[in-house]
Amino acid sequence: MKRVPSDGALAAAAPSRARAAASLPARTATVPPLASAAATAIRSPWIVSGRTRGQAEPPSGKVELTFARVAAMAGVSEATVRRWVRDGLVPQFDGHWTRASAAHAKLVARLRARGYTVSQIREASQSGRLAFGYIEELLPSTDGRFTLAEAVRITGLQPELVERVCASTGLSGVSTESISEQDLQMLRYVADIIAAGFPLPALLQLLRVYGQAMAQIADAEVRLFHLYVHEPLMRAGVPGAEMTEEMESLTRDVLPFVVPFMNYFHGRQLAHFIEQDVIGHIEADLDGEADTEGRMRVTIAFADLAGYTRLTEERGDEGAVEAVERFSQAVSRTLPIDARVIKTLGDEVMIVAADPVGLTEWAVEFAHSRGAGSEAPTRIGIHHGEALYRDGDYYGREVNRAARVVARASGGEVLVTRPVVEAAASSGRVGFERIGEVSLKGFSQPTELFQALIVED
Repeated sequence: MKRVPSDGALAAAAPSRARAAASLPARTATVPPLASAAATAIRSPWIVSGRTRGQAEPPSGKVELTFARVAAMAGVSEATVRRWVRDGLVPQFDGHWTRASAAHAKLVARLRARGYTVSQIREASQSGRLAFGYIEELLPSTDGRFTLAEAVRITGLQPELVERVCASTGLSGVSTESISEQDLQMLRYVADIIAAGFPLPALLQLLRVYGQAMAQIADAEVRLFHLYVHEPLMRAGVPGAEMTEEMESLTRDVLPFVVPFMNYFHGRQLAHFIEQDVIGHIEADLDGEADTEGRMRVTIAFADLAGYTRLTEERGDEGAVEAVERFSQAVSRTLPIDARVIKTLGDEVMIVAADPVGLTEWAVEFAHSRGAGSEAPTRIGIHHGEALYRDGDYYGREVNRAARVVARASGGEVLVTRPVVEAAASSGRVGFERIGEVSLKGFSQPTELFQALIVED
């Protein structure tokens, strides 16, 4: 595969190619009012044809599955697939291939490559442990039917951008060597978004966020279905064929609700964060602060359970994990409206908020409620500064500083830096006690730390 240019290279190439783009058809010339001339310069170089927005290629016929095609999908010879069928390794095959039986053949190929014997795979197939091939019949086909050149012609995107988009999705099965109908439709959406004037660097980041979030959702769906549906059926001794039928029936009933759920949660969360963004802009204007491009001034907190290792030894892995789940749920349930959990790392939670006062007040109250006498006291470190925003996460020295601050706290303590003290000085509910300048790992200069305390009435 050719080397794909970086975002910087894409932007650098824009001015020289923008002039050529001026002669393209109306699809690339029409820019919504909110799209600036700069957005046009970013957009135009990556549109190479005048495909009308929303225009789709005529659907072609269904791809016929044969022994040769299934063998190619599995990466083995046709004779090998025929032998697997003869030996009973593909129980769904009844004289003709379906997507489910082809998926099972691919699974057999992977198991054989990992060293499993024919008898082991046959027993697993017959017992129902491999009863997931039916899902292929319920999901869109991922069979590759288009080349990179065809995708470029259909979507009007540059080859380099098609490759970059496929890499950004994080989908290991998406390849520019063999593009499916579903992949092609996703590329059409990308072309329309770029044509609307959305900046390319932001779009690539958004695609990465979508890919990561959807991967986590899909992983949870599969693992929870396995733990709470598949394994109980196996323990009950349900025959393989009957198990497959029951699982397929349940999946058919449940799957249609996935997209409505996602639309609902996305809409609710989008409304919330739009409101917070508007408030953040107003506050930044009043404070006279302006974020540099790609960076945001935020309050960063890390919270974890003091003595988590001891808790693991006393209660075992499952007991400790349950304690972490209760802790994480309590954090999410009690956070201020402008704060959110960015990620969890073991027993540690990273939180970002726009308002340092609200987050600090929450922290001291939360730590106090989970201090001495609780199953595992909470400790929290807070810092306020400018962080680099990428792909839905925050990076940089100020984030690292906040992570180092919590490491200096004891159970039930909330430690903060000087910028937090200055930003939260107006709070009537929190006071600060100076600890002194402390050396933090990875920082050459000491950091002044304070303990945040509840102000007694």
